[in-house]
Amino acid sequence: MERKRYTFEEAYEASVKYFGGDELAARVWVSKYALKDSEGNIYELTPSDMHHRIASELARIEAHYPNPMSEKDIYSLLDNFDYIVPQGSPMAGIGNNFQTGSLSNCFVIGLDGHPDSYGSIIKIDEEQVQLMKRRGGVGHDMSDLRPKGTPVKNSALTSTGLVPFMERYSNSTREVAQDGRRGALMLTVAIKHPDSERFIDAKLEQGKITGANVSVKIDDEFMRCVEEERPYTCQFPLDSNDPEVKTDIDAKALWGKIVYNAWKSAEPGVLFWDTILRESLPDCYADLGFQTVSTNPCGEIPLCPYDSCRLLAINLYSYVKNPFTPEAYFDFDLFREHVAKAQRLMDDIIDLEMEKIDTIIEKIKADPENMEVKETELNLWFKIKAKTLKGRRTGLGTTGEGDMIAALGLRYGTPEATEKSVEVHRALALAAFGSSVQMAKERGAFEVFDAARERNNPYICRLREVAPELVADMEKHGRRNIACLTIAPTGTTSLMTRTSSGIEPVFMPVYKRRRKVNANDVDVHVDFVDESGDAFEEYIVYHPKFLEWMRISGIEQRRDFTQAELDELVSRSPYNKATANDIDWLEKVKMQGAVQKWVDHSISVTINLPSDTPVELVDRLYMEAWKAGCKGCTIYRDGCRSGVLISVGENKKKDREKAGEEKDENSADEVKSTSGAADMPAPMSKVKRPIELEADVVRFQNNKEKWIAFVGLKNGQPYEIFTGLADDDDGIFCPKSVSKGKIIKATDDKGNKRYDFQFINKRGYKTTIEGLSDKFNPEYWNYAKLISGVLRYGMPIDQVIKLVNGLELDSQSINTWKMGVERALKKYLPSGTPAGGQKCPNCGQETLIYQEGCLICTSCGSSRCG
Repeated sequence: MERKRYTFEEAYEASVKYFGGDELAARVWVSKYALKDSEGNIYELTPSDMHHRIASELARIEAHYPNPMSEKDIYSLLDNFDYIVPQGSPMAGIGNNFQTGSLSNCFVIGLDGHPDSYGSIIKIDEEQVQLMKRRGGVGHDMSDLRPKGTPVKNSALTSTGLVPFMERYSNSTREVAQDGRRGALMLTVAIKHPDSERFIDAKLEQGKITGANVSVKIDDEFMRCVEEERPYTCQFPLDSNDPEVKTDIDAKALWGKIVYNAWKSAEPGVLFWDTILRESLPDCYADLGFQTVSTNPCGEIPLCPYDSCRLLAINLYSYVKNPFTPEAYFDFDLFREHVAKAQRLMDDIIDLEMEKIDTIIEKIKADPENMEVKETELNLWFKIKAKTLKGRRTGLGTTGEGDMIAALGLRYGTPEATEKSVEVHRALALAAFGSSVQMAKERGAFEVFDAARERNNPYICRLREVAPELVADMEKHGRRNIACLTIAPTGTTSLMTRTSSGIEPVFMPVYKRRRKVNANDVDVHVDFVDESGDAFEEYIVYHPKFLEWMRISGIEQRRDFTQAELDELVSRSPYNKATANDIDWLEKVKMQGAVQKWVDHSISVTINLPSDTPVELVDRLYMEAWKAGCKGCTIYRDGCRSGVLISVGENKKKDREKAGEEKDENSADEVKSTSGAADMPAPMSKVKRPIELEADVVRFQNNKEKWIAFVGLKNGQPYEIFTGLADDDDGIFCPKSVSKGKIIKATDDKGNKRYDFQFINKRGYKTTIEGLSDKFNPEYWNYAKLISGVLRYGMPIDQVIKLVNGLELDSQSINTWKMGVERALKKYLPSGTPAGGQKCPNCGQETLIYQEGCLICTSCGSSRCG
């Protein structure tokens, strides 16, 4: 029986109702998690359908074991994203027979033997790509690669060091796209490696290593050397008693470079590696293949080679009873019950993953390539399957921490809030490990469990101190899972739970935006008219739980709050001084360290700092993180990454450019346009860009990556073109039914210029996508300004295409952008236009013409499209 299909618009409208009018949550769910086939057909109307799909599959696995949970019970835990929330890969993949993918969110790879051989380097490259195409994020360590200048036994004579291979792995990652979801990579190196300083500096150069996160594995000895201002010894190999390379470095100076680079570009992150290894339960079995070597791309799962992990999050807000009232309390009884069930479901997902891996293996075997080509991928999945079954690792975590704290009447970033968080995460640890022990009784312990190996592990010692009966039971019966807990960034998932993300505070509880309106429409309220006569309506965006606080507090939701009234409203709420930019950052680091003691994997957390943060504060935060017992730390200073990629000044106009806004002075707006004919205007002739331009929407696809172009037209010819990813984290959403509209020069609520795209939707309503510049990667936007400037000066389109084709760009994403611009512009070439200066690749003659977007040779008849 054929399954019912839905259009994007049908699923989107139904999901808007499901989410109570939250359009962003609906769009994220339909775009990323609704069941789809490879053609993009949608088979689920709302998240309720998805939750039934997931519950059915989990209940099928439960039926294989004693005391199974029913499908109804499982569905009640998932429904409305209230309690248990599968993360990305499990949410999209469980019960999905349309795609051959993994349910694992995280992988780490690495070879024993001779990992610094060229063959090993190439094999790691291939393995990471094979995993990324199955939807997994990958990490691997580079500490075993020879430092620059050391002898090698090939014609190169000496090693090139780490950096060229960082670029190689980064570029491979950027080539992989999974239905608009890019590959994700973490590269790590030990601070002890002689090339660690080059590693630390590698991402500062514009356009380099753009496809990977990088983190430095820092040991306790290095940190003590920093504190005591002593030299630190780097060597290669790292653990050799007779190293080939050995050199003393200024530890404090290198630490200063790490801190400065993090302040400037948000990388490298730091991993306190001795803390990770000391606390790690899997490393009790290091000699059996569980030695931790790197982490996943966000750092919350340290892993051994060829192990993987799947993620679930528990929505902490839902366990606050009577939220935002004096009677608010955390329901620990219900929480413990649900944590135990969530841990069972995590173990069930491992069985589902085994089925997925078997399907992947069978597909590889059936692929038409010869076995020599398929061998690496096939062996990769055999190794992952074996390691997964051996340890049965799980990644149970939480989300909504910031909202939970506010709902309890506490303020994030205070000792009182930290104390409550620790209480909650301690309860989570005890319930999850208790569930794992119970499953060991019913289902069997993980294969290599040995209580004696773990007896002195610091994490087990803490469990023993607060729950001696649990540890005694575990020593007798074992536990089902080698490691259980993590706190991952929940990202788009938190948009669907409609809570704060992961362990983070709320970013902003309420803010105002403007949207353009037609002043002549009935019932339109105009709040602002710019110098061009465009009318705008102001509207307020509320964080969902802030809105709930208002409702419970009896505060009417009005559309006409002034900014002063909004500020006063926030000051009365539990979110006051508790947002990402307002909290006590040192207290946040202390909170992370305190919670980390009850999380056996790690915690993904980013400390968001304002742009004027001094370097010295980053130094203090990183040092405090080490002392507090954090396993890792990342900071993000507002605007720091844009500052690396694009040259910015100190004035406000250049700040807007950094964010992708066009400047007012000497911009491409001010040049004269022609219809595209060969007659060029005088170079200094200037006219204002029209306020409105008719526009075409052009869609195209590179591999499975979906791109969109907005082409502004004047006199029917391209006048400007803005191109970037569609339906992606870094891209823009526009309904597929829309092919035409207008690009309108607008002004945001701070008076900054921007471009909006306006169209008429299926119901006949005028709809505006605000700020095209904010929706696209700043790299795409700045190149778009360049090409638009050329178009406005009147260069013939075939010559613009030739110009774009000739651009030599390092970034893979920009090269993809370049192809998209060519494709979009070819649509506007009159048939028969000569492709001047281009030779036919078949016969070598300069007899190529454009015909319906394709290049046709009039001599030999060969053609090339796209």
